[in-house]
Amino acid sequence: MCRIVGAPRTLLPLLAALLQASVEASGEIALCKTGFPEDVYSAVLSQDVHEGQPLLNVKFSNCNGKRKVQYESSEPADFKVDEDGMVYAVRSFPLSSEHAKFLIYAQDKETQEKWQVAVKLSLKSTLPEDSVKESPEIEEIVFPRQATKHNGHLQRQKRDWVIPPINLPENSRGPFPQELVRIRSDRDKNLSLRYSVTGPGADQPPTGIFIINPISGQLSVTKPLDRELIARFHLRAHAVDINGNQVENPIDIVINVIDMNDNRPEFLHQVWNGTVPEGSKPGTYVMTVTAIDADDPNALNGMLRYRILSQAPSTPSPNMFTINNETGDIITVAAGLDREKVQQYTLIIQATDMEGNPTYGLSNTATAVITVTDVNDNPPEFTAMTFYGEVPENRVDVIVANLTVTDKDQPHTPAWNAAYRISGGDPTGRFAIQTDPNSNDGLVTVVKPIDFETNRMFVLTVAAENQVPLAKGIQHPPQSTATVSVTVIDVNENPYFAPNPKIIRQEEGLHAGTMLTTFTAQDPDRYMQQNIRYTKLSDPANWLKIDPVNGQITTIAVLDRESPNVKNNIYNATFLASDNGIPPMSGTGTLQIYLLDINDNAPQVLPQEAETCETPDPNSINITALDYDIDPNAGPFAFDLPLSPVTIKRNWTITRLNGDFAQLNLKIKFLEAGIYEVPIIITDSGNPPKSNISILRVKVCQCDSNGDCTDVDRIVGAGLGTGAIIAILLCIIILLILVLMFVVWMKRRDKERQAKQLLIDPEDDVRDNILKYDEEGGGEEDQDYDLSQLQQPDTVEPDAIKPVGIRRLDERPIHAEPQYPVRSAAPHPGDIGDFINEGLKAADNDPTAPPYDSLLVFDYEGSGSTAGSLSSLNSSSSGGEQDYDYLNDWGPRFKKLADMYGGGDD
Repeated sequence: MCRIVGAPRTLLPLLAALLQASVEASGEIALCKTGFPEDVYSAVLSQDVHEGQPLLNVKFSNCNGKRKVQYESSEPADFKVDEDGMVYAVRSFPLSSEHAKFLIYAQDKETQEKWQVAVKLSLKSTLPEDSVKESPEIEEIVFPRQATKHNGHLQRQKRDWVIPPINLPENSRGPFPQELVRIRSDRDKNLSLRYSVTGPGADQPPTGIFIINPISGQLSVTKPLDRELIARFHLRAHAVDINGNQVENPIDIVINVIDMNDNRPEFLHQVWNGTVPEGSKPGTYVMTVTAIDADDPNALNGMLRYRILSQAPSTPSPNMFTINNETGDIITVAAGLDREKVQQYTLIIQATDMEGNPTYGLSNTATAVITVTDVNDNPPEFTAMTFYGEVPENRVDVIVANLTVTDKDQPHTPAWNAAYRISGGDPTGRFAIQTDPNSNDGLVTVVKPIDFETNRMFVLTVAAENQVPLAKGIQHPPQSTATVSVTVIDVNENPYFAPNPKIIRQEEGLHAGTMLTTFTAQDPDRYMQQNIRYTKLSDPANWLKIDPVNGQITTIAVLDRESPNVKNNIYNATFLASDNGIPPMSGTGTLQIYLLDINDNAPQVLPQEAETCETPDPNSINITALDYDIDPNAGPFAFDLPLSPVTIKRNWTITRLNGDFAQLNLKIKFLEAGIYEVPIIITDSGNPPKSNISILRVKVCQCDSNGDCTDVDRIVGAGLGTGAIIAILLCIIILLILVLMFVVWMKRRDKERQAKQLLIDPEDDVRDNILKYDEEGGGEEDQDYDLSQLQQPDTVEPDAIKPVGIRRLDERPIHAEPQYPVRSAAPHPGDIGDFINEGLKAADNDPTAPPYDSLLVFDYEGSGSTAGSLSSLNSSSSGGEQDYDYLNDWGPRFKKLADMYGGGDD
């Protein structure tokens, strides 16, 4: 058997209780009693119990070894018992008095026989001085002895016990290594054993925290522990011989790190924001602040308490709020929250551990900002009891008055936004009030036209409310109602015709000067003395006139129903009525004349042209009549042929088919092809009837067997009128005249061009000729030349030559040079001398130019010229003043110049 040496003193009572429950295996099995050996099992634990934590062993004594026992707990939600009698915690909970005692039941599965035993748990003291108090003795942990047979009989072994956890305070100051317990086996008397521990903290990360002496079995800790990192270590102790053979079953060792108050509470937020409605009753929830403590939350070190240190401002009471010291809930404790007086409160909240112990607890603070939100406890009030406005009559969408209110609630919220309502004085709904979203003013607007002659003034009763109802208990004061006095301004209104349009019925054919009707307008301005005058605005056929004073309408032409200006027998004319008000106004009226038809139009033949064959068969001509009148002055019609000329009735015959149609046929057997004009007498059914002789042009032609004309071209040629022939001839003559005029103009243009070329003698035109001189002399002074004929060549492209048309011979031309000198297209206003001087300056100022005596090209040569000398020797300096010996240094190309100018006086 193995013993543990070196445990703290606090473990000794539990170990003693467990050792007392053990029974020596010296007796025989026949002396065994079935059941629990003890009536009460006890265990001493720390305050916190963790899920799955082994508490103690209550193994059942099964004497014959044949019973199958099932364990149950009276508190199955908190404790459970395995088949080997080991009691475990089902969940994590702080140990309290309600968990201090419970029962364990054992029931035989076959016989249903039942036993019970009580388990009593006691709380271990958590005071620091108790947990860190050193024991003068080192407790031994002995490996349990295994069951053996002696003299053929099974000897019972000592009951397996649960090694109580080793409690080790965190942040211990040492000295290190600090001895904890001694692990040993009873077999170390006969064997040389080696001890070791495994698990996190020993041979697994974090390694090296716990070590064991392999010879003595002394278990030690090597450094201070931190409960916030690892709160519990699970180690296994092993005992092997020198060959590494296991001599004992491993035992579990649990090391609990006892918490120390080494962490301050920390708020989740440094600033907490909350809101509370104004006027809230005491006890109204505001917000919750939360702090956490890294220490053990089930111990005093992690139990926090909250309190309010200060409140700002302290009005109307310095204690407007309180806080639940355990949950951190902030609630109101006093009435009088008024946003219009105090809009925000700032609280300093303190959290202290050790259940708020001010002496031993650690504290921290945070800020709680509580905003008092607005409720509708202030109704809108008008700034005046009566508002005044005016509006011109007949105007809409006009702002009449601006209503102003005051509201102490928070601006631009539903409790501040005003809603206006007209409660009286507007039975016809001519006014509306809109709210200005920025100023909260009420804009009284006219939505229906108002007639001054009907209503000269309105007195409106207006009420102001908010978008949300007032808070409970708040009533609208008299200042929430006002009156609006609106004065209507009389304006000059348009005269109007009544009725409009006016319809009259008249027969067509009325002679000019006939009075039709009187069409007058009315002036709605009864309170203004005004005159109305009338004018004609629209009369498409110019048939009517109106008297400007009394509005009488008289005809000035004959009314004709068949006029194109008449639509559906109705003629429309529009007249204008204007008053003399300020400003003058006018109105229009329409007169509709319904014209009654009379028989004033004779019928005409339709169609006016037809064709037939030379023989009566197989063709005939169907005709009808066209009459612009309407029934009863139109059809049925009577058709007849006149008596004169006699050839008409001899050659033709007409037969009436019905009231509107007749048929014309050849009366003779053959009529020569051609165009014939056949007069037809047509009479309508009017009262009295109206007749007319209408000409029908008939084309007689040769026909084939089907009755179709075969000589249409000849008939058409024969039918070409004299007027058409004359028009064709005129067109041909006009075309010939135009061609002749164009030819004359071209010849005249050629003659003018040739005449211009003869005006200038080629010998005298010095601009296009090269002047030759047979002798050298004074240039222009020796001969009489017209220097104005010399012109500057300015037509060359600007990018192809140097400025003013000069280029040096030693420069490479950019573009191809012209073959002949270019002459200006227009005379140059400058003198040739200015041109040459500019060229000279350009040559002298050119930094890329060769020596001064290089050959320069100018447009003119000679001495004594008004343009001055062309020699560069007469320019800026004289050659006699210069030393040209340096030309010898320029190379072979300047050797000739060096000999000419650098050779001395010769």
